[in-house]
Amino acid sequence: MRFSPHARVSRGPGAVLGVLLGLLLALVMPLAQGPAHAADAAAPRTVPALQQWTAGSGSYTFGPASRVVTDSAYGSALGTTGQVFADDLTQLAGRTVGHVSGPASAVQPGDVFLTLGSTDTELGAEGYALTVAPSVTVRARTDAGAFYGTRSVLQLLKQSPTIAAGTARDWPAKPERGLMVDVGRKYFTLPWLQGQIRDLAYLKMNYFHLHLSDTYGFRLESTSHPEITSAAHYTKQEITDLIALGARYHVTVVPEIDMPGHMNTTLAAHPELRLVNSAGTPSNQYIDLSNPAAYRLIQDLITEYLPLFPAKYWHLGADEYVTNYANYPQLLSYARDHYGADATAKDAYYGFVNWADAIVRGAGKTMRMWNDGIKPGDGTIVPNADITVDYFNTYGLTPQQLVEAGHIVNNSSWNPTYYVFGGGRPNTPYMYETWNPDVFQGGATLTDPSRNRGSKLHVWCDNPDAETEQQTAAGIMTPMRALAQRTWGSPPLVPTLAEFQPIVTAVGRPPGWPADTAAGDLVLGRPVTVSSTETPAFPAQSAVDGNQGSRWSSAFADPQWLLVDLGGSQAVNRVKLTWEAAYATAFQIQLSDDGTAWNTVYSTTSGSGGTQNLTGLTGSGRYLRIYLTGRGTDYGYSLWEVEAYHDA
Repeated sequence: MRFSPHARVSRGPGAVLGVLLGLLLALVMPLAQGPAHAADAAAPRTVPALQQWTAGSGSYTFGPASRVVTDSAYGSALGTTGQVFADDLTQLAGRTVGHVSGPASAVQPGDVFLTLGSTDTELGAEGYALTVAPSVTVRARTDAGAFYGTRSVLQLLKQSPTIAAGTARDWPAKPERGLMVDVGRKYFTLPWLQGQIRDLAYLKMNYFHLHLSDTYGFRLESTSHPEITSAAHYTKQEITDLIALGARYHVTVVPEIDMPGHMNTTLAAHPELRLVNSAGTPSNQYIDLSNPAAYRLIQDLITEYLPLFPAKYWHLGADEYVTNYANYPQLLSYARDHYGADATAKDAYYGFVNWADAIVRGAGKTMRMWNDGIKPGDGTIVPNADITVDYFNTYGLTPQQLVEAGHIVNNSSWNPTYYVFGGGRPNTPYMYETWNPDVFQGGATLTDPSRNRGSKLHVWCDNPDAETEQQTAAGIMTPMRALAQRTWGSPPLVPTLAEFQPIVTAVGRPPGWPADTAAGDLVLGRPVTVSSTETPAFPAQSAVDGNQGSRWSSAFADPQWLLVDLGGSQAVNRVKLTWEAAYATAFQIQLSDDGTAWNTVYSTTSGSGGTQNLTGLTGSGRYLRIYLTGRGTDYGYSLWEVEAYHDA
């Protein structure tokens, strides 16, 4: 759904094969923003990069006594941001970081001071100024700006407890920077969704679009129509809690209940509402817009859920409805009965969109829809101008024509923002190095870019079993960071995705992000050495960092090896290898007490790559070595992750 295959640019030898390659490029290749111009080489490494940085003398050090101090003059406005920041620092430091309220005079060396009152109008509603000295000061015009300042400080402290002195001014180019997840076709657990909110906030992104219904599921508890709710779903309390978490992290949760197409789950419970074509064949996904009962059901759902979501937006979907209206004469009859003798069958669709918009607008919200149904000259009425349009492909009106018709748009172009299960991956090199959010699908642009809210990454679960939610989190890691850079609009620190990847790795995930590996992984975070690395973008440590979104890759020669110091003698009876496309056909797993004499506990000459969970091993040692002697491709060896366990 909403997917068109597209050619991806391949960067690096390990990134050219199959679906695993798509994961890699999506993960390890970011972007440059706007016109290519290098930022100050000494600028702090953040994602997105700071808009402006002026180096100073000296440094700041976060130590055992460091606190978060919120300005007592703005205590009510900054209290939550200060506490969230202190909680995140507590996760990062492994100790309780204090949060106190007080004046600037109470700030001590090592503290981080949050305050408002900035008169710098260029910072806008989400910008901030940062001063790094013996203490750090974040000053903004709003709470949101102060929050984003804490994200920069958090990223810097994730890399080192010491930050070089200097001053920064930072603000976003686009007001909407986000992620859409198709939970309708694949149920994602609540902790996974919570993690995405924290990750969005870590990157100064602010929009979380939940596509809550589609072919395989209707994921919301319903009191008005419980018969349509899927077994795997979110309760209203879970959604309320998720929205509250989003509010703490300045992330808006926007719902989409897709109508009048993609209604398979609803229509399975209400087959009498299916749209039947002239041959008598009912549709499993189209609801019959000529049937008054369809409107009653849809109104029940919209009015039930509107109060649940405090966001200013309600997304109707409204995509991929009927393609050949001539096959449904009842729609033409309905349209002429309701919209006049000159109405077309397509007016039944346009009339429905405007009818739904009136309900949403009556609740004080703005409706959104996908762009594909809005075409020129096929109806006597048009969608209301107050509807915001998410533009994903070159169907119908261009972005400029939509704006001229009065709409605000969002750049949801499938290239480069679509991540499709069993299909294409974001063209992340293009995203980072060439694209910007004012370039729409097909190269279209706007004369007034302010009419474009921004952009978001889209996770479409067309084949819901194609990957796990952990693989998805890994797969979108680098594209999300590329998109964060592009939508923030600051000068990029480096011009290429390959150069950006070490920054992605250094900044990492927000504090508290769970490892992708299971509990008891003996090699997680342990010291590791290797025979070689393909480039600095694929370092040895990436193979044991617990993150399926980063990898180690070797030079293009045999043999190669990866050696992990377990810190002491450990019994190992299972090793799990997760290969990127460049796998090994021949390799050995070895253990050693001294790193010199090796005991081989597993050997093969017929490895096939993918994920190899090797069980029944017998051995112990301080050092674990993966000794690689036969390449399965012309490239080197590439491992997303090495894991080792002693299962009871």
